[in-house]
Amino acid sequence: MKKIFTVSVLLIFSLSLFSQTIVKNLLCENSTNPIGIDITVPRFSWQLSGNQRNLMQAAYQIRVTGEGPSIVWLSDKIPSSQSVFVPYSGKALESGKRYSWQVKVWDNYGKASAWSGSAFWEMGLLKPDDWKAKWIRAGYEEDSVMRPSPMFRKQFSAAKKIKSARAYITSHGLYEAFINGRRVGDSYLTPGWTSYNKRLQYQVHDITSLLTQGNNVVGVVLGSGWYRGHLAWEKNKNVYGKQLGLLLQFAVTYVDGSVDYIISDESWRSSTGPIQYSEIYHGEINDARLEKNGWMNSSYDDSKWSHVEVKDLPKSHLLATRNEHIKKHEQFPAKKIFKTPKGELLVDFGQNMVGFVQMKLTGKAGDSIKLYHAEVLDKAGNFYTENLRVARQENIYILKGQGTESFEPHFTFQGFRYVKVVGFTGELKPENISAVALYSDMQPTGSFTSSNALINQLQHNIQWGQKGNFLDVPTDCPQRDERLGWTGDAQVFARTAAFNMDVHNFFGKWLKDLEADQTAAGSIPFVVPNVLGENAGGSAGWADAGVIIPWTMYINYGDTNILHQQYNSMKNWIGYMQKNSTDYLWNKGFHFGDWLFYRPGDDNDGRAAVTDKYLISQCFFAHSTQLMLNTARVLGKTEDVNIYSQLLTKIKEAFLKEYTTPSGRLVSSTQTAYVLALHFDMLPESLRKQAAERLAQNVKDYNNHLTTGFLGTPYLCHVLSRFGYTDVAYSLLMQETYPSWLYPVKMGATTIWERWDGQKPDSTFQTPGMNSFNHYAYGAIGDWMYRVVAGIDTHDSTPGYKRIRIKPHIGGKLTSAAADYRSNYGMISSHWSANDKKLQFHVEIPANTMATVYIPAANTDSVMENNKSLTGSKEIKLIGKEGDYVIVELGSGKYSFSSTL
Repeated sequence: MKKIFTVSVLLIFSLSLFSQTIVKNLLCENSTNPIGIDITVPRFSWQLSGNQRNLMQAAYQIRVTGEGPSIVWLSDKIPSSQSVFVPYSGKALESGKRYSWQVKVWDNYGKASAWSGSAFWEMGLLKPDDWKAKWIRAGYEEDSVMRPSPMFRKQFSAAKKIKSARAYITSHGLYEAFINGRRVGDSYLTPGWTSYNKRLQYQVHDITSLLTQGNNVVGVVLGSGWYRGHLAWEKNKNVYGKQLGLLLQFAVTYVDGSVDYIISDESWRSSTGPIQYSEIYHGEINDARLEKNGWMNSSYDDSKWSHVEVKDLPKSHLLATRNEHIKKHEQFPAKKIFKTPKGELLVDFGQNMVGFVQMKLTGKAGDSIKLYHAEVLDKAGNFYTENLRVARQENIYILKGQGTESFEPHFTFQGFRYVKVVGFTGELKPENISAVALYSDMQPTGSFTSSNALINQLQHNIQWGQKGNFLDVPTDCPQRDERLGWTGDAQVFARTAAFNMDVHNFFGKWLKDLEADQTAAGSIPFVVPNVLGENAGGSAGWADAGVIIPWTMYINYGDTNILHQQYNSMKNWIGYMQKNSTDYLWNKGFHFGDWLFYRPGDDNDGRAAVTDKYLISQCFFAHSTQLMLNTARVLGKTEDVNIYSQLLTKIKEAFLKEYTTPSGRLVSSTQTAYVLALHFDMLPESLRKQAAERLAQNVKDYNNHLTTGFLGTPYLCHVLSRFGYTDVAYSLLMQETYPSWLYPVKMGATTIWERWDGQKPDSTFQTPGMNSFNHYAYGAIGDWMYRVVAGIDTHDSTPGYKRIRIKPHIGGKLTSAAADYRSNYGMISSHWSANDKKLQFHVEIPANTMATVYIPAANTDSVMENNKSLTGSKEIKLIGKEGDYVIVELGSGKYSFSSTL
């Protein structure tokens, strides 16, 4: 009897644990245990996990502790389902302090969770006065031609047993720091790229494990980077300044509670070393014979080094890093080592990527190895670099002749698939060479696969285009003499980017630079950070990034803070368009238009898809005003809602008068013209059906090919689907000949190309002056693949996937498609397969959310969930039938539907 009782108690206890709600994945400002944030009211997010369907949070409580641990904030039990971006509401937070936090929740079944595991965050330096360090520069006279990388060092003593230590570092130029010969952190190209003279980010590193009680040495190497290196064209350099500088501060806390500060000041020494030249575009020269052997050891004699120059520079623009650092990611071995028809030694890594090559080699002192980088081979199979323009992409390593030597560059990166190796003696083997990808350390969030191998390769190319161009800023391309944060490219791709990776902080940081570089008149630059001058801005579809991207981030993440943050910038851009309009018609100024639209080489019959640039600008004037109106409504700015509502009406009236005939024909009969007019609701309801018919017919007139450029492409398939032409949209997606998304795939592309025909069917190239093979803009089709093919989308009523809509569209001869998206609430999945009029449809909905799911089905009776009828289900609410779908509402859980099509 006693044994039975014990087993019963254990069974009840096990069932209780099995059904208990668990709180997991605690984030502070979208990061796991961040060190060094300067947001004085940080926000908390967490996820729920449980084995019951339809699990919702009914209430929560947060506990924050400081050192001691002392309670800093214990919230009440808050009756709310909010589990994302919950603001801190305790005592004022202090610079450099660590705070720990936990969450407890109550679910909709009346059960309380246990307190979650403990997470933490650390504050950065909140005031300029918190900086005790001084800006220092090299004290020697610099070689003004080669501009070798300066090296700085300082010896110091940690007198007592160390409890913890933090490094706060930034620089003019790029930096790498070392303590006792070990690298500080695993980030590259720090401090990243911002509008340096207005916003300079510093990084915070936990250096506790690098220090020892007693003697220590810190060494730092700087590179020209974006600060003073060549940027853009016409020998444009020294954009932010001519001299490199370092600002470094260590805070060492001892076990007894006392704190020592090691700072950059006049006590440091400076010299040069092996990095004799370093440029973003042109590469790096590393002469190992010039290494300062032992310079990172405390016993090293630096008496022959120069002193440093101390500069009294402002610190008011110093900011903690909010976005993810650039880090090393995938490692690629040599896929093929071969000789070209010209006899050159090449390595193929099999993937167009961004990063650099690592080598292990031996040789005599003075031997040099030269590495040249390219994306493609020419028609004959030879190395092709003409499309790099003046960017050399050349790394040179000069051996010191001491055994096996390893080399990788420090302050540059290359865009490449192929590497030409010059100067290597003997046989180059795979173990001698590898490549590593560099990109911002954004968490992967989305995946998409289908039954079509070409579509799967397209998705691969989209993701690798994003990886290669999201190096701290969203660049257009990573290889030629450009690599700039083009605003137009960023805005057309933003929603796709947000599916593939968590880009919330990435874009949040970049948008602050956009606002910083926005002119007083409200014009937004072509590129951010702006290195092209104040007059290089104000183009429709490019400058609108200042409105479209904040709204896209809000829709995707449900974050109103980014709308608050960017509101004035958004408003100023709308004001700029207003001021440059006549009778609400924006038909002046320079505009890029529908960049790189379809243009046949010998256009005798008007097949080139030229769209009136001012028609485009008027559409974006309306679209940004609509999003401004939406933003004002979300933020409760009633007066602005009325202002922008009236403005929007007048903009659309001016469009109809200027660009539309009474029958609804547009002055430009291109796909882009009709796409923008329909997607931005420029036409009254009565004219939309015929406009959609014209668009679909235009696609058919081009034999199911697209003709859109940068601005029309993102919305093309969405508009076709919206107006009942999903079959036409699929015909475009599945098209394999030029111009199409799959044409580059068929040509062997591993990233998205800048042009639809960067490499022509005869394997010759487009004009080399504008022909990148890693350019993510046309990858914006990924958004349609996630939201329409697989059907995962936010619900119209609620942003951020708190309420979800899943509505897959079957077509394109696909027999299956599967998408997964890791939202702030957890995993959302939509997997379908269709064969012989039978559908299998698997859905996953995360806890604390609700979903409206559209199940493709001929009738309601054929729909089953886990082999059970929907009728009478207590977990699934049947809404009804709409067209070819049966609509249900459901909460969290995994569901397996089947139906007859």
